[in-house]
Amino acid sequence: MWHRYRRIVETLQAILITGLPFVRINGQSALRFDIAELKLYFFGSVIWMNEFYLILLAILFFMLFITAVTAVFGRVWCGWLCPQTVFLDLSDSIARRLPFLGRTFSRYTALLFFSALVSLTILWYFVPPAEAMLRLFRAPVITVFFLVQWVLIYAELAFLGRRFCTSICPYAMMQNALFDKDTLVIEYDRSRENECMQCDDCVLACPVGIDIKEGLSSKCIACAECIDACAVVTEKRGMKPFPGYRGNLLRPKSFWLGGMTVAAGLILAAMIYSRPAVSFQIYRDPEIMPEGINRYSWSLYNNTSQPRKLELLSEDGFVVIGETILELEPFSFSKGKVLVRSEGGKGSVLFKLLGDKVEIEKSVGFL
Repeated sequence: MWHRYRRIVETLQAILITGLPFVRINGQSALRFDIAELKLYFFGSVIWMNEFYLILLAILFFMLFITAVTAVFGRVWCGWLCPQTVFLDLSDSIARRLPFLGRTFSRYTALLFFSALVSLTILWYFVPPAEAMLRLFRAPVITVFFLVQWVLIYAELAFLGRRFCTSICPYAMMQNALFDKDTLVIEYDRSRENECMQCDDCVLACPVGIDIKEGLSSKCIACAECIDACAVVTEKRGMKPFPGYRGNLLRPKSFWLGGMTVAAGLILAAMIYSRPAVSFQIYRDPEIMPEGINRYSWSLYNNTSQPRKLELLSEDGFVVIGETILELEPFSFSKGKVLVRSEGGKGSVLFKLLGDKVEIEKSVGFL
């Protein structure tokens, strides 16, 4: 039955999302945004906020992925993977197993726990789990962040519930523009309508309260509960369920949308993991200095999990004055200033940054 498969998928998805903050690659979280330093730890690498082009490409990949999945598989996200659906389903399952507490009370109690877990999980994507738990009720910012999220998530799950999916969710509204005649949907078999027992079990089982016999509805979340409910009745008569998944997955649109999504993902991965180990930027400050001396500001980004010790030099004709031995911690950023005095050099300074497997040259104007 589809219900069993959905539970397996939902459980795996919940484990993945909740467990991902605990996965460490190169000593850091596999996926976490560090607000203090404005950098994103991304599966063993790091993306800095100044690398905005990567953020744009990531957004492009995400939009292509959403478009491809929706155009081909319809509302499979809504019924099978959306955290809203997952936690509402799990809370309903718990409520059915605790009848002695009352179904409504059991459901609200389960949602109280799940909303706290969701709030904690979101927090872990910004603060490492161990640090977050240690400071949960000690650091005011973390405490407020957790409690406000907990209240909002609980209110949304407990009091809006499925109505959020059918009336507010922007993704649900966007899907209507992406569907075509071959998109995977749940459809009632009208060719066998005269065989239907009119038990309305499919209507009673629907979590969003639609009648699949009346035709395809934009409120349908493709959860297949109606198929399972119908199968219980029709199997006794040796018939297949009247509702069922309909669609053509292997069609040209699937391949070219899927191909574009894969290509964008590969380009994004290549651009992230092909960046230099150290990113170096240096520019001349506009302030007025004594004749023959310029001030320069530099910034360094260590994109690796290895500490770096580098030396800043200049070509003949110029002398760098100030700190020239630069040390970087793993996945760290550093900046500073140096003076450059001309000793016969004119026009521009060729800066060289040298270190273990690092050799970068930058030419900057000199006045």
